[in-house]
Amino acid sequence: MPSFKRPKSLADVKFHYCPGCTHGIIHRLVAEVIDEMDIEGETIGVCPVGCSVLAYDYFNCDMMQASHGRSPAVATGIKRAKPDKLVFTYQGDGDLASIGTAETIHAAARGENITIIFVNNTIYGMTGGQMAPTTLPGQVTQTSPYGRDTAREGFPLKICEIMSQIDGVAYAERVAVIDYKSIMNAKKAIRKAFDVQMKKQGFSIVELLSNCPTNWGMSTLDSIERIKTQVIPYYPLGVFKEGSIR
Repeated sequence: MPSFKRPKSLADVKFHYCPGCTHGIIHRLVAEVIDEMDIEGETIGVCPVGCSVLAYDYFNCDMMQASHGRSPAVATGIKRAKPDKLVFTYQGDGDLASIGTAETIHAAARGENITIIFVNNTIYGMTGGQMAPTTLPGQVTQTSPYGRDTAREGFPLKICEIMSQIDGVAYAERVAVIDYKSIMNAKKAIRKAFDVQMKKQGFSIVELLSNCPTNWGMSTLDSIERIKTQVIPYYPLGVFKEGSIR
């Protein structure tokens, strides 16, 4: 008997993601938590527009497609219509922190009892590597070829720090998926966020620092090292808020 199996909630299909991208790891963690909580038939996910636009092909739970940035609004409607379901969105930094900033902040402000899985790779991946709201100061992208200049483009948005200031947020944590220890911690954070929702405690978000070897222009190992040496110092890991709002 093999000791390492595909989670039941993860479809047996090939991912479309670039080699070395950690979206696949994050998908697996979400699916493992769904399996362990035995809620596959009670879970509804919302797909974004971005690298994970095809997430509905990868999860065996019910999935909905939202327009670019509107996943929190769609999730709000689903949760209010089906309050006993576990509802999560799966979003990248462009989808959540750029075109979807208003939807994210106002869903949090209302204390919507939903969970956001937020993948932050500091760049627009699907559309070719443009500067994102989370792009680091000095980071080179297709639209910041000399590096992000904060005097011109402003500073990156620190989403968990912003969420921690909103009364409707019950749980906000930033994690990474760069080694075994961090991956296990990321899984615990996802489970915690889902538990918060199941207990009807309020809005929950897990931010996962991810890589983008293709658009960062480096190998997978170098991209992981970059998260350790450059991304985490700017986006520190940890729990930024925890506590029921109800």
